Amino acid sequence: MTFGEKLQQLRRERSWSQEELAARIPISRQAVSKWESGVSQS
Repeated sequence: MTFGEKLQQLRRERSWSQEELAARIPISRQAVSKWESGVSQS
């Protein structure tokens, strides 16, 4: 399981949108999307 897959799984288990997760970290929603899709690892 990749980092992005694990991140997406944990986010969905908590019923959080990418926007909600981004606000909690805080980072941009676009960064969460890139992490989950594997486009970016940092």
